[in-house]
Amino acid sequence: MVIPRIVVAAPSSGAGKTTVATGLMAALRSRGMAVSPHKVGPDYIDPGYHALAAGRPGRNLDPWLTGEDQVVPLFLHGAAGGDIAVVEGVMGLFDGVGASDLASTAHVARLLSAPVVLVVDASRQSGSVAALVHGFATFDPRVRLGGVVLNRVGSDRHEELCRSALAAAGVPVLGALRRDEAVFTPSRHLGLVPAAEREAEAVAGVRRLGALVARSCDLDALVALARSAPVLPGVPWEPPAAPPDPHAVVAVAGGAAFTFGYAEHAELLRAAGARVAVVDPLRDEALPEGTTALVLGGGFPEAYADELSANEPLRRQVAAFPGPIAAECGGLLYLGEELDGRPMCGRLPVRARMTGRLTLGYRAAVATADSALTRTGERFHGHEFHRTAVEPARDPAAALFRWDGGGDGFGGPLLTASYLHLHWAGAPGTAQRLLSSSRSPSVRR
Repeated sequence: MVIPRIVVAAPSSGAGKTTVATGLMAALRSRGMAVSPHKVGPDYIDPGYHALAAGRPGRNLDPWLTGEDQVVPLFLHGAAGGDIAVVEGVMGLFDGVGASDLASTAHVARLLSAPVVLVVDASRQSGSVAALVHGFATFDPRVRLGGVVLNRVGSDRHEELCRSALAAAGVPVLGALRRDEAVFTPSRHLGLVPAAEREAEAVAGVRRLGALVARSCDLDALVALARSAPVLPGVPWEPPAAPPDPHAVVAVAGGAAFTFGYAEHAELLRAAGARVAVVDPLRDEALPEGTTALVLGGGFPEAYADELSANEPLRRQVAAFPGPIAAECGGLLYLGEELDGRPMCGRLPVRARMTGRLTLGYRAAVATADSALTRTGERFHGHEFHRTAVEPARDPAAALFRWDGGGDGFGGPLLTASYLHLHWAGAPGTAQRLLSSSRSPSVRR
């Protein structure tokens, strides 16, 4: 398929990838283009801002979570009907799993045969920018560096010095963004505050980013670079389809406290025959009518512990819910007895609390038991991303998921609950298993 595409990368985290990528999406959309937004890696927060900028779901591309062979099909699925695709990278361009570049931005750029724009933080340097960019341009000849966007430029003179140095190095400068506190996005313990928690401010902020990129970057040159990407062979990903089941209603937690999820999960559930309904545990006092299965994804329940605890009617209903439950990370905390001393649903015999320690990383896990989503002995690729802990901690020998150096999770015929985040497009049969569990006689009585 011919899909103009560009990857926005950087030498390291904090250089301004999200600013440039989100602003570019918004600027191109303002030009009347249908923009397909993508994010390398397991990030849940940046895609929320991408969705505001592009007006369509932000989607993740992660060779670790879904398998290398699914990256192009998932990209083609998400980009269908788009005029251009903008892919924001993760960390530094070549940072991958361990010492390899597996699941790195460079890895995804190679799989997509997409040109890369490198966002460089130009503060506190001038001519050295050329040496830095030269290294990234020549490190892996399989990755095509199409140009640079300078970020945090201090003055006209500073910009002139950086541009001159890069011209001598033969690397095009496609934009230069001045330092601008007006485009600041607030952060907290796991990164940016999700767009869903500050929607009005986020919409205004994305609009400002679009204007900043439009006046600071050569949009025509960026579009031309994206159009230079070759034909991308492959077949778009399609969720396995089944006849609609009028009795299958899957409630998916949403709202400000539960913002972590992949667009493909709902698509898989709908294709498997279910009706998907969103429930906001901060506001809704009951599950949607006819709910037969419940999905509690991740998010920031720790930031809303008082409000979640105050919604006692829903907590009681979740505690007594007879159908299958799939919970990960934030959902696990909500199912416990307490979260930072506030009563939660009490479905699991654990108490959760905030800690100062960040647990972050990919996990190659093995399921130790059958559960709502797993079968004994199956292997799963997932990731952890949290600053909370549960007590008593799970003994790896008794945990639902086990991996080198650890384990985590609770399982049962109608339950999968753990800190492990999964991408269901990389875990075949997950949605179907959840629905199959909901059709058992004990559930539909």
